[in-house]
Amino acid sequence: MAQPTGSKKHTAGALDIRNVIGALLFVYGVILLVTRLVAGDEGGENSAGVNANLWAGLALAAVGAGFMIWSRVRPIVVPEHVDSPEDLTPPKR
Repeated sequence: MAQPTGSKKHTAGALDIRNVIGALLFVYGVILLVTRLVAGDEGGENSAGVNANLWAGLALAAVGAGFMIWSRVRPIVVPEHVDSPEDLTPPKR
C-alpha cells in the first residue's frame, strides 16, 4: 500500500522500546557515576583496585545514549491503516 503524496509519516516516538531501554540504561549509568563521585574511593577489595562504578556507569550511559540516538536516526514508521496481514510485510529489496 503506497502512501499518498504529501501525507505525513507517523513514528512511534516515545513509545519506541529503544527509547525506554536507552533511558533506563542512561539513568542507571548516571546513578553509578554519581555514586562514584559521592563515595570517592578508588575501588574496593572485591574489584581489585578497579573503579567498577566509574567504568560500569560510563558504559551504561554510553549504551543508553546509543539506543536513544539509534531511535532518532532510524525511527519506526507506524502505518496509518492496515487492510490485511499482507500489508504488514516489508517490501522486497
